[in-house]
Amino acid sequence: MKLKIKKVHKDAVVPFYAHKGDAALDLYAVQEITLAPNERWAIPTGVAMEIPKGCVGLIWDKSGLSMNNGLKTLGGVVDATYRGEVMVGMINLSDKKYTIEKGHKVAQMIIQKKETVSVVEVEKLSETKRGKGGFGSTGK
Repeated sequence: MKLKIKKVHKDAVVPFYAHKGDAALDLYAVQEITLAPNERWAIPTGVAMEIPKGCVGLIWDKSGLSMNNGLKTLGGVVDATYRGEVMVGMINLSDKKYTIEKGHKVAQMIIQKKETVSVVEVEKLSETKRGKGGFGSTGK
């Protein structure tokens, strides 16, 4: 499977796998942005892509940015029909400003096959042992 990438900014870094066997491609910031605590930004990557038909690009946190600095990605679904610049929605959940430097990794993207379902409205769903048990229903 091929993923076609187009630079839409001359300084963009083309996404790549950091290590052989990695699940996700690294995405890089194309400009410096400082996020204040609780501030949200759409971080430009400087690239557009042609995700193969029948697939989707899913944007996920970089573990170091998330755990060490409180940066969390937002949104994160890139459809195969989208041809614009890939942007990484991000929020700073920490109590300190954080500067994303130009050329630094900001997120990672997994390309995976997706299914299209037929939506059917029904009056009743099948019963299961779990039932309506949700948040915290299985204990600590």
